Amino acid sequence: MDYNTEMLTNLARQVAEVFKTQVAEHIQTGASSLTIADVETGLRELLRQVGGQALSLFLSSALGTPAAEIACDCGDTLHYQRRRPATITTVFGKITYERAYYAGCRCGQGKAPLDEAYGLEPGAMSSGLAALLGLAGIEFGFDESRAWLQAFLLFDVSENTVRSETQTLGALQAERETALIEQSQDEDYLQARLRDAAPVPPRLYGSLDAAKVRIEPRPKAGKKPEKQDDWRDMKVGCWYEAEPVPPSQRSSRQRDKFAREQAVLRAKNMQYYCDILDAEEFGKLLWGTGCAVRADLAPELVFVCDGAVWIWNLVALHYPHAVQIVDWYHAEDRLKRVAHAAFSSERDRAAWLEPVTTHLWDGQVEVVIRACQALALGCEEAQHAVTYFTNNAHRMGYDQFRAAGYLIGSGTVESGCKQIVTQRLKRPGAQWTVDGAVHTAKARAAWLSGDWQTLCAQRAALPLAV
Repeated sequence: MDYNTEMLTNLARQVAEVFKTQVAEHIQTGASSLTIADVETGLRELLRQVGGQALSLFLSSALGTPAAEIACDCGDTLHYQRRRPATITTVFGKITYERAYYAGCRCGQGKAPLDEAYGLEPGAMSSGLAALLGLAGIEFGFDESRAWLQAFLLFDVSENTVRSETQTLGALQAERETALIEQSQDEDYLQARLRDAAPVPPRLYGSLDAAKVRIEPRPKAGKKPEKQDDWRDMKVGCWYEAEPVPPSQRSSRQRDKFAREQAVLRAKNMQYYCDILDAEEFGKLLWGTGCAVRADLAPELVFVCDGAVWIWNLVALHYPHAVQIVDWYHAEDRLKRVAHAAFSSERDRAAWLEPVTTHLWDGQVEVVIRACQALALGCEEAQHAVTYFTNNAHRMGYDQFRAAGYLIGSGTVESGCKQIVTQRLKRPGAQWTVDGAVHTAKARAAWLSGDWQTLCAQRAALPLAV
């Protein structure tokens, strides 16, 4: 909303006069002089109280004079009863307002049209406050969120309230994803997309990874709680495009990369999704979210992932025509591990590692395999490397991939794992139920994907409690 400058100036003068009076009274009591921080906090508190009263007055007068009768949802008629008070918690704190209340229908249901018009639920909180609580809950631990919000909002909310609102948003994201999965199984929908003129990215990337989450042991019926924590895989996926990094925006590492590769790309338009599921069930989410971004229709679809078997099995099943690339840095690191295990001196390691890494960079995977085989009899790490490079040889044509202009690093999804799992779910002392971990992660994934406002709008549209 835009506000008239003159109107804002007049309001500001009134607020300043009220605050000036309060400051004068404060000084007359003999209290110490105020700092600018005291002034800022005092003004914020004044504006919070003014906002709360203004919101109360606005809601109480929003719908004007009540009608004598209105239609009931059952098709019959509701009759005006009285103006009935209600209390909600908002970004200004708790406020009370009055609104017209209707009842008297034979179905026994009552209605307050104002509540329906603005998505209000008496005794609950506004959707605007819920969005702020959720934002804090995906960024900080729930206990820490409480302190942060108190400093920000100037009133207190409970840790459980932050948890509840955060996970409500995550549950809504889960519902959105379930709808995508169901839609992606609908043959009519899939056929209709072929006739849809909506734009399709000329080159789309997909990446998958997983990170461990500690699940709190729960007692089973008639049994003692398990002593050991249960560590579960939070699988994370991302759809994205890529663009060149302008020279002026390149980091020193990216400048070095340009000198070697003559190209520096970065991800854009990231869409993250995640869940604690077995591979088969997660594959449904991979396909459902992929259909939503039209991955199956993209002229070029490129998957860049690590060497995990479950990942490539899902890619082959759902997107058999996609280009498959094993993340360069994982492959390079595998050679470093072999060198470290096979040679005791740094000189011998470098003498073996430098040429074999160059061969890998040039897509000469057979040469790399032979180099590892030569060490395999006395080095278990080299034995594993032979299997790794043999199984993924067709995904390691790095010379060809670079020539085609492809990204060859899976840093986008690894960043997603760090931001969704490591930074939020693995905070010190954090323990989770499966649902709590999943819903918090899904809410954070929506934020990282730029879908937060859509999710909050869905929260605002929730049906009111009966």
